[in-house]
Amino acid sequence: MTLSSLQQARAIARPSREQMLNREFSVQQFWNQNRDLFERAWSEWQAENEAKLPQLDSSIFDPKLRAAVEQAWVDPTAEGAVKDLWEEVFPGVYRAQFFDVERLAALREYLDGVADADIPLRPPYGIVLNRGGAMLDPRSEGYLAAPGFQGFYREMMDAYMRPVSRLLFPDVVGYDTQTFGFSIRWQASKDTSLRPHSDASAVTLNINLNLPGEGYSGSAVSFIDPVSRRVEKLTFEPGTALIHHGSVPHASEPITEGERYNFVLWLYGQHGQIPHGSTPTPQISAKDRWSVPTEEFDNFAPF
Repeated sequence: MTLSSLQQARAIARPSREQMLNREFSVQQFWNQNRDLFERAWSEWQAENEAKLPQLDSSIFDPKLRAAVEQAWVDPTAEGAVKDLWEEVFPGVYRAQFFDVERLAALREYLDGVADADIPLRPPYGIVLNRGGAMLDPRSEGYLAAPGFQGFYREMMDAYMRPVSRLLFPDVVGYDTQTFGFSIRWQASKDTSLRPHSDASAVTLNINLNLPGEGYSGSAVSFIDPVSRRVEKLTFEPGTALIHHGSVPHASEPITEGERYNFVLWLYGQHGQIPHGSTPTPQISAKDRWSVPTEEFDNFAPF
């Protein structure tokens, strides 16, 4: 009997945690050689579960943000309403309600279904081997290739993250054609902390996926002002997001109780290019800010 792609993907022998941590060549071979198989498996999984999977659509975005963004795509001169929703909570760090807390449960239900699908997913072991995380972008090995998720992911990046980034950080224009993303799930007693670092991105968007009442202790994100050396610990409410230049130093504090779920999304230029302090800020129109780049996706993945 011929096995379906989904059955083959579920039965395949997977790299061990130690092999992934050691970045063994066989691990990269595993993901590359099975890429087509896993993509077919995710398509089969979605078709098999279509009737019971929550729909990932624009209703998951916060209503105020969604209304302002949709209006700006129709009339870019109305983009000020989008900018007004973002509060600067630390030098160069902005916060806003990104997802609708009433719809977060649908997104989490979908992601729980993904976790139960038993199709190999590559965890984001470039930062730490985060057990509950996954790579989200097609440029990454072992990414979450379910078509329904990929449509939602593309909307997040193209319709929301990029124009918001251009509004708040004008110097990133031209360094925002490429996308990258991963999910994380910090668990008490399993995932400790992430030391101070900067990201290999022009812009980083960090979105909390915890549900209302799903509390946790610790796991704040500490931001460091490179000029004053001031440090501030910022925490997430359900569905809120922090956005900042990737160059802003930050760290994740240890989680001491519960779990924290997040999407971490990056933008950068071709082959990982990012702006530097001497980079001139391009002057573009509102119409150009609310546009999708025509450059093709390259194959560069930061990790």
